[in-house]
Amino acid sequence: MTSPDNSPAARRPGPRGFGGRGGGHTSYVEAPPEWRGTTVQVCGLWPFGAGSGTPMIGVPIGRELGGGATLCCDPISWFQRAGLIHNPSMLLLGKPGLGKSTLIRRMVVGLAGYGVWPMVLGDLKPDYVDLISAMGGQIIKLGRGLGSLNVLDPGESAAAATRLSGEARRKLQADAHGRRLNMVAALITVLRGVPVADTERTILNAALRVLDERHHGVPILPDLIRVIDEGPDQVRNVTLARGSEERYRTAVDPLHASLLGLLDGPMGETFARHTTTPIRLDSPGGVCIDISGIDDADAELQAAVLLACWSDGFGAVEAAHALADEGLERQRNFFVVLDELWRVLRAGRGLVDRVDALTRLNRQRGLGQAMITHTMADLLALPDEADRMKAKGFAERAGMVICGGLPQSEMAPLNEVVRMSSAEQNMIVDWSSPPSWDPTLNRDGEPPGRGKFLVKVGGRPGIPFHVDLTPAETSVNDTNKRWAHSTTRRSPA
Repeated sequence: MTSPDNSPAARRPGPRGFGGRGGGHTSYVEAPPEWRGTTVQVCGLWPFGAGSGTPMIGVPIGRELGGGATLCCDPISWFQRAGLIHNPSMLLLGKPGLGKSTLIRRMVVGLAGYGVWPMVLGDLKPDYVDLISAMGGQIIKLGRGLGSLNVLDPGESAAAATRLSGEARRKLQADAHGRRLNMVAALITVLRGVPVADTERTILNAALRVLDERHHGVPILPDLIRVIDEGPDQVRNVTLARGSEERYRTAVDPLHASLLGLLDGPMGETFARHTTTPIRLDSPGGVCIDISGIDDADAELQAAVLLACWSDGFGAVEAAHALADEGLERQRNFFVVLDELWRVLRAGRGLVDRVDALTRLNRQRGLGQAMITHTMADLLALPDEADRMKAKGFAERAGMVICGGLPQSEMAPLNEVVRMSSAEQNMIVDWSSPPSWDPTLNRDGEPPGRGKFLVKVGGRPGIPFHVDLTPAETSVNDTNKRWAHSTTRRSPA
């Protein structure tokens, strides 16, 4: 007989249950299920409640990898409501194919639910067209034979100016004039590969003012070329020609040739005509400018169109705020997605200044922004040292930096921007490992870092998390549509 001291009832179970035959000992203890609720809802569950270790303000973007807690995160909510960052912007880094666009799409959907208006200013893949369409937003197509963008069109600023008066109207018109001047100069910089000379900017400024006085309606680049070719007194005076036709032609001919190159050179006719589809701020689901029709071989055209899209979008934001400041429209916030940042930065020396001017004042403009590129090397590979320092400033000024899988070579430059522990660095490098070969399916397995990211804010410990898609998101997150009906299968090497 079993003595009372050795009976199962008398023995105390170990951390994995009773040992021995029939004792129920288990080699694996499953984690208990977790539910989330307010303190009012779960106050009666003491002592089984536990506070969340991750921020709960913002868009739910995934679960923390350590404990499975929900992580809520986006640059606008963390700036405006939570006060966790001092600048409503983020820089997203990661190797291709690991889910950067999926993460941004989740933020777009969540912020739209909070009433923030999304703007995808240049979709190269396209990654966001299906989502914006499903939300009832506006899709604008640009590219050879698809659509044109007139950089001399003030866009929403012109319509807003007609509703304003006094100082507010003059300021909006002055901002629109400066934006057009900078955009024409930026296009010439992309074409030449070097910045526009100061004297040429002065000529462009004078020619644009003459064009506004003479032209009724919206001018286009051929109209600007015609003004420079005719040489009215306002333009001749700034060239110091002093009545000499030869000196005037010597001063304007290089600029004239570059402007002609914008119409018939590598840029094609993208900037030669009136804007095909202007941005409308009344569309409920935001706007996405689809430039996927531009081939990757057209690097100059891609960079120029991206820069023009960003300028046009920021101009629409300024017009909306000008109307709101005068009480003519409701005040609203914007979430701007700036994808493939590296393409513009490498298009020509001096273009960093244009991007810097566009992105520096996002707090004052009432918008949050997501700047997306692959690696820090994209920002630091510029030939000019001054441009490299300014590009590095994009990362330093970002309120938060989110990292996907990155190679080991990225850790040193990344640590100069956000301090990372050795454990965090090893985790990010592991996520960049290639997938294993699955012999049963005759294809690569899932990449180990797909959907995994690390949120860093200054020197604080990072929060690693995984993005899990809901069924409703699956249909708008297919970025490999051209492979959907492929019958070819890869075989082992």
